[in-house]
Amino acid sequence: MTIENDRTLAAPTGELTLTLVVDSCTAAADDVVELVLAAPDGDRLPSWDPGSHLDVLLESGLVRQYSLSGSPATPDCYRLGILRDSNSRGGSAEVHDTLRKGSTVTIRGPRNNFPLVPAPRYVFIAGGIGITPILPMLEAATISGAEWALHYGGRSSSSMAFVDELSAYGDRVTIYPQDTDGPIPLDEILGSLDGALVYCCGPEGLLAAVESVSELKGHPRASLHVERFVPKEIEAGPAAGFEVELARSGCTLHVPEDKSIVEVAREIDVLVFTSCEEGMCGSCETRVLEGEPEHLDSYKSPEEHEAEGTMAICVSRAMSAKLVLDL
Repeated sequence: MTIENDRTLAAPTGELTLTLVVDSCTAAADDVVELVLAAPDGDRLPSWDPGSHLDVLLESGLVRQYSLSGSPATPDCYRLGILRDSNSRGGSAEVHDTLRKGSTVTIRGPRNNFPLVPAPRYVFIAGGIGITPILPMLEAATISGAEWALHYGGRSSSSMAFVDELSAYGDRVTIYPQDTDGPIPLDEILGSLDGALVYCCGPEGLLAAVESVSELKGHPRASLHVERFVPKEIEAGPAAGFEVELARSGCTLHVPEDKSIVEVAREIDVLVFTSCEEGMCGSCETRVLEGEPEHLDSYKSPEEHEAEGTMAICVSRAMSAKLVLDL
């Protein structure tokens, strides 16, 4: 899974920036390359959990986020599956055209906005390259002893990566090449969850359909976890200015209707960590000390932000006249 942006910016506190070597570069499916990255000295890499992604800083200056698709139990390498997307702005093409075995690549992270919540049962739904964050989840669910099923769809058999690897799980995995089997039967799959958590990653059409069917079936919102390729279209109220107090910086700023909190904070040289600046990656997530945010990001639900007391300040705004942030 990849999120697109065009910025090379500072890493959030606690995240490492590392230069790694491409240990292997192989075709995983039509227009999908599998990259295995390792430290030049073969040392251990920072640990990660299923659902995590890396920032990949490309030579052109583009930054892309790619899901980790290997095993957290393999500490000396990171595996990525990257689709050459004909609709992208150049990042995936640069990866396919320039990275080879022995190439060096700079990464930041890992970071996890799609964590696997412990549960006795799961339903996994993947579309196309959306299989990448799901793969380590299957391993973790198996190790935990949970019941699970994976429903994996793609344009055709040849376009679907890691199918051979999935065959080891037997009948818990169902493959749906659309050109021969049609789309994933979501109405049937989501008919009765029996307490299972649903994890879904793929193109926007699939995610929107899963959300719609889940809502029609009356499933609790907390049972559905999704990760998007592109920002979700969110119906926001009319943009309006508001005040934001930066508690640690000791200043209060006006955020006009045509600027974000990030932009206004940077104007007075307040250090704000970002990557995508589209409400997708979670780099800028900030604690809200007072006030009511208008959540406009695409990686967490408002309920999750409320429970954690945070907001994504690159896109989200304020419902109240003033916010107090831990900045």
